[in-house]
Amino acid sequence: MIQDTARMQEKLQQKIDSYSDMLFKIAYVRTGNRADAEDIVQETFYQYLKTSKVFDSEEYEKAWLIRVTLNGCRKMWRSGFYRRRSDVPAPEHGTAKELDEIGERGPEEHFLDKERARTVLEAVQMLPPAYRDVIHLFYYEDLSVKEIAQVLERKVSTVTSQLTRGRELLKKSLKEEYDLA
Repeated sequence: MIQDTARMQEKLQQKIDSYSDMLFKIAYVRTGNRADAEDIVQETFYQYLKTSKVFDSEEYEKAWLIRVTLNGCRKMWRSGFYRRRSDVPAPEHGTAKELDEIGERGPEEHFLDKERARTVLEAVQMLPPAYRDVIHLFYYEDLSVKEIAQVLERKVSTVTSQLTRGRELLKKSLKEEYDLA
């Protein structure tokens, strides 16, 4: 019994180590708030712990975790409390890796890169949910169109068209910012 509990804890810790960063990014992009994203990820792993589901493969398990995270974001967005509040995400502090990069390239270049990334992320957050999800999963999480279709339970052709339309909307919204042709 004690060995089973230890094995379960070890398995859960491996899943947390493997997927928590990815799930946090997904939740953060959807909510725009660090605390809410952390709550959603915590709830996702709680649901994982509660489930008696046996996953056929690692990919299916990953898809299930992403799906539960997205559902948690939707649930939060629908809550009356969330609709009434107006949080603005706090600026993030630089990590050690970012500070090393500043030394290599110079603070101006680093600032401009970070500002561009922030602008693009804000534009992605402003997209309608269907486009925002596929853009985020494709570009930020490096999932293939087929994997995104599985995660979002959509047809591959639907994901492809949403990806194309999402890119067009992003290009349109960023056109003035970057003077794209």
